Amino acid sequence: MNYSETVDFLFSSMPSFQEHGATAYKPGLERVSEFCRKIGNPQRNYFVIHVAGTNGKGSVSHMLAAVLQQAGYQAGLFTSPHLTDFRERIKVNGEMISKQKVVNFVDKYRRDMIDCGLSFFEMTAAMAFDYFAQSDVEVAVIETGLGGRLDATNIVIPILSIITNVGLEHTALLGDSLPKIAREKGGIIKKSIPVVVGERNPAYNPVIEEIAGDMRSPVIYADEAFEYRGSRMEGNRQVFDMVRTRDGQQYQLRVGLLGEYQRQNVAVVCAAADYLHQNTPLSISRRAFVEGLSDVVDITSFRGRWQVLGEHPYIVCDTCHNAHAMALVSEQLRKWSGGRLYCVLGFCIDKDVEKILHMMPSDAHYIFTRAGIERAMPVDTIASIASETGLDFEVVEGVGNAVARAKEMLSPEDMLFIGGSSFVVSEVL
Repeated sequence: MNYSETVDFLFSSMPSFQEHGATAYKPGLERVSEFCRKIGNPQRNYFVIHVAGTNGKGSVSHMLAAVLQQAGYQAGLFTSPHLTDFRERIKVNGEMISKQKVVNFVDKYRRDMIDCGLSFFEMTAAMAFDYFAQSDVEVAVIETGLGGRLDATNIVIPILSIITNVGLEHTALLGDSLPKIAREKGGIIKKSIPVVVGERNPAYNPVIEEIAGDMRSPVIYADEAFEYRGSRMEGNRQVFDMVRTRDGQQYQLRVGLLGEYQRQNVAVVCAAADYLHQNTPLSISRRAFVEGLSDVVDITSFRGRWQVLGEHPYIVCDTCHNAHAMALVSEQLRKWSGGRLYCVLGFCIDKDVEKILHMMPSDAHYIFTRAGIERAMPVDTIASIASETGLDFEVVEGVGNAVARAKEMLSPEDMLFIGGSSFVVSEVL
């Protein structure tokens, strides 16, 4: 098979949660553990940083990978979902896995993957583990797909675990309350391995602390380790003023990711890098840390997080795909002080659209649309929900058509925001 045929095989014979939702979800570690034993347990050949969380884990993972690469390490990065190319999920030193490597892996192990009954995500994780071992990766940043306890990536033994935050998402699969979801995400905590927690909440702190206590694993709260003192824009970078609380050391961090919500993710990366440098064999200089954060987009090709697509009018896209993420984005949208705000939004069928729309700016004009995937919510359904909110809106089938409609109305001083789903942003990019 060539690359195109190989990817078609993966998506057709092993449905992905990204495309099909809950019907593709196969919890449990037995299948991926068995398959990785067959291929020599490649995930044991390098240091691992394991990242879970409702939101922010993609940004945190990319920033950490950039910092580790700048520190001189051969750095692997496994994330999901992808936006435009399957290979975005698996990178070494910012470079995607080659098409030939994808073909070779599937050609070699297709029968074993079928025999083990692997899900699409399990296959992808195993491919990443194997590729990192082949590429002499020294440290890999591994992002969970869904939850943590039963996620395919949870067969790794990390030197540090990270839980960015816990929000209500995928409640049918992970639980219908923050404590229940926290218990799933806290399942990545391993015996005597510290966990960095990015966002404290009295609703779930006790759950994470209970799990960590049972595992005798220290809990590091990012906002206790580093204090946020403010931020500002300088050119095409956000500058965050941070203070390390253990010694009062001050940092002015120019970060290549925009979006004011990154302040929480930056605190997580600060706490994680500080722990890694102080307590593990990894050495991360201040220069590597500062340069990695500044050049994270160039180093890792990370896209879709408050990504500026145009200046006059100001056009931004963001993959914010749940109420927890949209609350942070909405906070920034409310600060828009130029002309009128327009929003092109589409959602997946498992999202709490009513909750999301109620937190959006009421004075914007909304264009609701539908991405071209099975999981996308029909525009008529969104319109029915929106009609109860009092928002000014219209519906346009097709993401490209919706964006074109918005551009017809924009003047140079206006702003257009595009988001609500990774699939909407994927079609725009």
